[in-house]
Amino acid sequence: MKLSYIFLITVFLIFSSCQTKKEGGSKTEQKQKTNIVFILADDFGLEDMSFVGSPYYETPHIDKLASRSMVFTQGYAGSRVCSPSRATIMTGKFTARHGVTNWIGEKFGEDWHSMGRHDKLLPADYVHNLPKEDTTLAEALQENGYTTFFAGKWHLGDEGSYPEDHGFQFNIGGWDKGSPMGGYYSPFDNPKLENKYDGENLSIRLAKETNDFITMHRDSSFFAFLSFYAVHGPIETTQEKWNKYRQKAIVNGIANDGFTMEKKLPIRVTQDNPIYAGLVETMDDAIGLVLDNLKDVGLDENTIIIFTSDNGGVSSGDAFSTSNLPYRGGKGYHWEGGIREPYLIYVPNQTSEGMASEYPVTGADFYPTILDYANIELKPEQHKDGISLKSLINEGALLPERSLFWHYPHYGNQGGDPSSVIRKGDWKLIHYYEENTNELYNLQTDPYESQNLVAGNSELTESLYEELKNWLIEVGAKFPEKDEKFDTEKRSEYDKKIVNELLPKLEEERLKFLEKDYQPNKNWWGSKTTKD
Repeated sequence: MKLSYIFLITVFLIFSSCQTKKEGGSKTEQKQKTNIVFILADDFGLEDMSFVGSPYYETPHIDKLASRSMVFTQGYAGSRVCSPSRATIMTGKFTARHGVTNWIGEKFGEDWHSMGRHDKLLPADYVHNLPKEDTTLAEALQENGYTTFFAGKWHLGDEGSYPEDHGFQFNIGGWDKGSPMGGYYSPFDNPKLENKYDGENLSIRLAKETNDFITMHRDSSFFAFLSFYAVHGPIETTQEKWNKYRQKAIVNGIANDGFTMEKKLPIRVTQDNPIYAGLVETMDDAIGLVLDNLKDVGLDENTIIIFTSDNGGVSSGDAFSTSNLPYRGGKGYHWEGGIREPYLIYVPNQTSEGMASEYPVTGADFYPTILDYANIELKPEQHKDGISLKSLINEGALLPERSLFWHYPHYGNQGGDPSSVIRKGDWKLIHYYEENTNELYNLQTDPYESQNLVAGNSELTESLYEELKNWLIEVGAKFPEKDEKFDTEKRSEYDKKIVNELLPKLEEERLKFLEKDYQPNKNWWGSKTTKD
């Protein structure tokens, strides 16, 4: 039986806290402002880390960071998909308020018919660029003396809405695309990232660029935002890492079935993909380079380090890469597997090191928390949905109960339905727009959302739904509309193909990845082409 997430964290952190702290004074104690390094993974699930109990993936550098950090066991992304979550981090607002409710570039309205999905609703329109009227976190820090740097995935608008247009003085690799167009090995096919030599790894390169910036600006106050394209598809790794994790999968025991059917798509229930595992380890290697560099240049005791992800691991759709079990769902889903994330905040010399908090927090909280630590006056009219976590981290203060909101009036690539969510205390209500129905879960007693409690809690359900509905109206949320062209028979045929064709194809591919003679191509996605 798999131990609970909180129990695993407790055991890990108690063990890790036994490590002796570095003795002596810091070389950077005299710095007036604390540096901030924000590390954002893409599509990285809560269960994709070894310190929370994954028997397959290896993340020693993230584990080490966790042992020194406040670990929020109920940390949430702003959305179930990437662009909305990233906009929430940058603005301190929930998605319905800032308007970027879907990944930028996805179809909506009548154009949805071109997807051939035959859904009951037409997805709502959404804001297609990070709003200029918002003061981003980077702009707020730059206005107060910070040098700002961005490396990696942006996906918050096209030209005119790039990182340099929203407060970042340096931009390496950030543009409108949401995936690594050239893959994870150079040439990268990215106009914002120069190719140095064929076969260079993208995650390692972004870490090195971040390190160069940190080293160059070690004597100033800086905000470095390292936004990995990993572990977004297409998933790629080296032959060496593939072989390592193939062997590990065999030792762990290969399950007969790796997928089951969710409501609309197959969903992975095993962690045994050696390609994805290698991609995870390489990202962890890159994080290790940044952590080591901070120590080498004497900034590890004057730098706040944050690590999180933009949404859950991809268990359905895209590359069907990982399993988020025991949490339900994954990227694109409204259940915990789609929105509950790794959420680590390391603050040097704080008693919170090696501790865990069960207080529910979201991506909107990073903005005011960072300003607070930087001794910058908060901007409550900007980060309207976030609160500072500084007093909780520093002093263990009890923060007030509040309602958290998610709004996704769209269909995802991963099988999720248009829905909105409210979490209040231990209770989570999901409202579905297709049938105008609700689900209710108690996350304290049922964090894996196995029992819908609507039937026995009609008053609570109605109260939470009214609060959710009123909030959405207040912030001007957009909603999906009924598709008058919806064809039940065509939808039925589509669903049959998913079960009869896609599901067996995924099982076949899963076993193919584990075959002894598996070879994707001659040079393993370009990773074997090395520098002269």
